Amino acid sequence: MTTSDATEKRPLWLLIEENFLELASQDLSEENREGTIQRIAGELDNMGYNVSLHGGNMLQLRQAIDERCKVGRPFMKDFNDAIAALTLEDVADPIMATAKLVRDLGEAWPKLRGSERKADVLRVVEKTKLDLLITKAKGLPGDEGIRSLIEEEVASEVITKALGITGEKLGQVNTEVEKERAERARVETLLEAVEGKSNEEKVKHLFASNVSDELIIEMADVDQGTVDEVKQAMEPELKEKRRAEEEAATRKKEAEEEAAARKKEEAAGPPLGKIPPDQMLEHIEAIREILEFTDKEKEIRIMCEQSAIPTSLVDIAVSEPEKLDELEKEAEG
Repeated sequence: MTTSDATEKRPLWLLIEENFLELASQDLSEENREGTIQRIAGELDNMGYNVSLHGGNMLQLRQAIDERCKVGRPFMKDFNDAIAALTLEDVADPIMATAKLVRDLGEAWPKLRGSERKADVLRVVEKTKLDLLITKAKGLPGDEGIRSLIEEEVASEVITKALGITGEKLGQVNTEVEKERAERARVETLLEAVEGKSNEEKVKHLFASNVSDELIIEMADVDQGTVDEVKQAMEPELKEKRRAEEEAATRKKEAEEEAAARKKEEAAGPPLGKIPPDQMLEHIEAIREILEFTDKEKEIRIMCEQSAIPTSLVDIAVSEPEKLDELEKEAEG
């Protein structure tokens, strides 16, 4: 189907037929017909279609007006009425809808059966389907309208323009739709593993694989009662599963906290009593250089951290800098 709203140059035969909609009966009389033909040709020339000086196009215009007089009504009236009567169900398959429309109108308008005109009609039908989809989407609540157009593979720029939403919003809904599609694909694979099994076994398999009730009911084709019965029968098993999951989560949290504590301890460096004398002297010298540069605690701590100076020594540098002399003497022996 047509999924973008890009405009194309309209076919000449369709523009000719549209011009006939405005004609009065006197415009088609024998004495006025040639003047009408020349006037329409001139108007089409002004629209960028070479008609007046093009033999083939002029012949097409004359044949069309002869056919209009023969049928006794404008082709576009029949065509527009047929298009307006189309529903989304009618245009579900635009090719089939086009074939039916051409077949219905072709009795009175045989030229419509030509391959070139069929292609033009198909484009109109596809555009009609797009318009109907957008109209339906605008009437749906929440994000359902956006979802409906995504499912129909309507171009992104058409969706944002038609529904007045941002590209960011469309991207958000697109992500949700992709996740749902992936989940459906997963459930299809799960169902393949229990093909031929009872409904109860299918539900148990899906439920154990953390599939939602709604998706189980839809894709396993069971009712809520069956789901509830299986869940009740599985309650002891589910209770044990939840207990095991909670224990695993607790162990994981404790391991993460222990790792964080070790990392913090390693970053802090050794306590004062465990700093070797030679390293103590190097650290004190580095601290003094930093203190000459700044007396702000935050800056001191940042620069000491960058120099890998133990936190125990940094704490003294910002709270009791005079004690550095004492520590230096002890380190010197």
